[in-house]
Amino acid sequence: MPTPRRTVLAGLAASAVLGRPARAAAPLRIGYQRSSTLIALLRQDGSLEQALSAQGIGVSWHEFTSGLPIMEALNAGSIDVSADVADTVPVFAQAASARITYVAQEAASPEAQAILVPKESTVRSVADLKAKRIAVTKGAGNHFLVLAALKEAGLSFRGIVPAYLSPADGRAALESGGVEAWAAWDPFLTAAQKQAGARVLRDGSGLSRYKRYYLAAESYAAANGPVLGVLFAKLAQTGTWVKVNPAEAATRLAALWKLDPEIVLAANAHRSYRVEPVTRDGLSEQQTIADAFRAEGLLPRPVDTAALGIWTPPVR
Repeated sequence: MPTPRRTVLAGLAASAVLGRPARAAAPLRIGYQRSSTLIALLRQDGSLEQALSAQGIGVSWHEFTSGLPIMEALNAGSIDVSADVADTVPVFAQAASARITYVAQEAASPEAQAILVPKESTVRSVADLKAKRIAVTKGAGNHFLVLAALKEAGLSFRGIVPAYLSPADGRAALESGGVEAWAAWDPFLTAAQKQAGARVLRDGSGLSRYKRYYLAAESYAAANGPVLGVLFAKLAQTGTWVKVNPAEAATRLAALWKLDPEIVLAANAHRSYRVEPVTRDGLSEQQTIADAFRAEGLLPRPVDTAALGIWTPPVR
């Protein structure tokens, strides 16, 4: 019996649909900076792409100079996830009404950032920095370190002259005499000490715990729990590997960062690299940071740091 034309057309349409390749899932877009150690290692070895391949998801990598530009890209929808950024960064992002979610944290590493002065400087204490020019990266962890160190010394941020510079420009300004001090974080901190003899005036011990956070766009976190679960697991594994294999990790990172392996080894010793879930109680210092910047007139509005969402990894 002849097949009705409508049935034939329907069959052809179904065949076309079945034969059409499935639309590829959108890649996970990760923003990172040079100091994003664990992300740098994952990018180098391709293990994150391999782990996500079962979900049909690729990864695209986007480099930025520091944490605040990463947050701006995250809020603009240009990336989905940020590599580790200092504790201060999400506070500034929240003040700018960014819709972001905490995904993971690296445990405190207070010695991984410090205020440096040239080796021949006559500055011997933070109190000596009154009315001096200090290079700092706006909205970075070193920004809060400077606030906290000045307060400890009985000074206000208004009592110094900030020079808002990238890490590379901050070091150049310190070495050329353009600033009297520079607040830096690793690996830039250790590199300046080892290569130029810069002297630590004050590190974060007792002032700033210097946790580093991984964040995602709010909408991405809500819709992509399985992807974030894979990312969290790979970050935790890599962080453990770095601490168990410090020499090999330093060699791999030295090639990426174009630094001597001994510098990287020393810098990595300052970092915990212990990747943990974010908890509401663990965010208490975030409010301290927000209040400190607001008191100095450096945030446009008050910030309730408890208002940001927290993604929780699945129990394994």
